[in-house]
Amino acid sequence: MGNEITVGDFCPFIYGKGLPARLRNTSGSIPVYGSNGIIGKHDKSYTKGPTVVIGRKGTVGAIHYSPVPCWPIDTTFYIEYSDPLDARFSYYLLQTLGLELMNSDSAVPGLNRNAAHLRRIPLHNKAYRHSIAFILGSLDDKIELNLQINKTLEDTAQAIFKNWFSDFDPVHAKAAGKQPIGLNPEIAALFPDSFVDSELGQIPKGWSISRLDEYFKLTMGQSPPGRTYNEEGLGIPFFQGRSDFGFRFPKKRVFCSAPKRFANKGDTLVTVRAPVGDINMALELCAIGRGVASVRHKTGSSIFTYYTMNQLRNSFTRFEAEGSVFGTITKTDFLSLPIIAPPIQLIETYTRLFGVLENSIECNELQSMTLISIRDTLLPKLISGNLKIRDAEKIVGGCI
Repeated sequence: MGNEITVGDFCPFIYGKGLPARLRNTSGSIPVYGSNGIIGKHDKSYTKGPTVVIGRKGTVGAIHYSPVPCWPIDTTFYIEYSDPLDARFSYYLLQTLGLELMNSDSAVPGLNRNAAHLRRIPLHNKAYRHSIAFILGSLDDKIELNLQINKTLEDTAQAIFKNWFSDFDPVHAKAAGKQPIGLNPEIAALFPDSFVDSELGQIPKGWSISRLDEYFKLTMGQSPPGRTYNEEGLGIPFFQGRSDFGFRFPKKRVFCSAPKRFANKGDTLVTVRAPVGDINMALELCAIGRGVASVRHKTGSSIFTYYTMNQLRNSFTRFEAEGSVFGTITKTDFLSLPIIAPPIQLIETYTRLFGVLENSIECNELQSMTLISIRDTLLPKLISGNLKIRDAEKIVGGCI
């Protein structure tokens, strides 16, 4: 390796500033960072430019990048910049140092600033640093764009679901003698023009109130022996709960060579303990531990199942609150949840019309997973100087 410099000389850490939740103006747009990332909003920033935030207490060594001024609280260190490329380079550089392993306090995890400052890093010129920041930043920008597109697609599908199956807007329109907005006559004909009373309030005529087990298949997870877990890809992906869940699909961190319970591609995954009610979707055949259940509607509609489980969040929250030590929902309780059951033909129509949005979400997520893998492969090679800039540019240029 060529010339080196210490972290303390290159990008010294500054202690964050406390900002208790009671003092935050949550109507503001300034991100507030804790050691585990954004934890709220405020109307004032503590930094004045792009900022790198480092977990000091709690999530030790976690590295976050804020492209805008922010407020890093007192469980963090931060580094402030005026040039986004300088900030991004430090963000990527610090990820290669293993700061998460430098826990100096066994009781309350903590990162010792002096120890971190002594770490030695390659000394690159500014042009090289900016090239690295631009190349890796381009990948992260595309990943973020895909995420924002997917959020818009999901919001669209969920809004229609709510309109049809929760607010019953087409039924209200027909009951008032009006044509449902945005529906052609064939689809509008699938909705009744009146309501009936039920234990859950008024529901469309011809629909019914039932238990979840009448229309959904539920599989509760079971954790296999710990010796069957691995990170080498042996067996199939194994998911335990919230720590594995992503925006839509879980992250493959652990595999299992002797799984006990399975979820199929397209099944909705719901956490059933600590906490209850987080929701994801299986991207492929996977194993599920006792913290997760898989659900699928009897029509096989992944999209209807997914948004039905989202609609039941308030029901799940009740079980989270009832846990004496931590929240949990049993199989009996899960299967007994009351649901409103629309006609099968309407579910199939919704699936046919809006399943294309789900396909787009999946394609975007798969692309992002590929880009993340490329970024994580390029990162240490670029920082160490073992990969030439022009070669990295060719790789990135071919995939975004």
